Amino acid sequence: MQLIIGNKNYSSWSMRPWVLMTQLGIAFDERQLRFDFTPGSAFYQALAAYTPTAKVPVLVEDDGFAVWDTLAIIEHLGDRHPDRGVWPREPRQRSRARSLCAEMHAGFSALRNQCPMNIEASLPEIGAKLMADDARLRADLVRIDAIFSAAAPDAFLFGSFCAADAFFAPVVMRIATYALPLSPAAAAYAQRVRESAGVKAFVAKALDERDFLDFEEPYRSAP
Repeated sequence: MQLIIGNKNYSSWSMRPWVLMTQLGIAFDERQLRFDFTPGSAFYQALAAYTPTAKVPVLVEDDGFAVWDTLAIIEHLGDRHPDRGVWPREPRQRSRARSLCAEMHAGFSALRNQCPMNIEASLPEIGAKLMADDARLRADLVRIDAIFSAAAPDAFLFGSFCAADAFFAPVVMRIATYALPLSPAAAAYAQRVRESAGVKAFVAKALDERDFLDFEEPYRSAP
């Protein structure tokens, strides 16, 4: 499979399937496109071959079949690799994990709009001002804290790392960049996410990014 993504430093949606596949050992080739939102740019031209949405990420099977939208990609991975732990095994936990992913997919607009992902940056002063000025952002953080705090000590949201943790990984990075406040239990969960193998690999590559169209030697995950 090939996963088409944007700049790692900024692309929160690209981060989610990349981290999940890396963490769970699902092999893929990466094609990384430099963001360029100019009409007719090479970014849009490359995406046009795979998706009508002109957005990353896109998962492309070996026969050319493409799946776009992060939530659809995760569901596809769960169907294709039912033994890898994309979703929890217990039915109710699986439904709850899907609920959290859908909540993240559709919600937390204040956090996403006010605190864009920028892994390499440290912006605590901006974060403090936003928290003081934006009640919607404070409400998002209250809900995020409750989700993170529900994880068992020394575990992820449903025990083992799964799609729900991957969906909240960019949230964890935003919280770190803007030094947003968390309770001790939620902060401990966020630290576990940052220390997971998939997130650490993504962050390392984000910090090493240079201006590019495609990397000369595409990333290939271990089989």
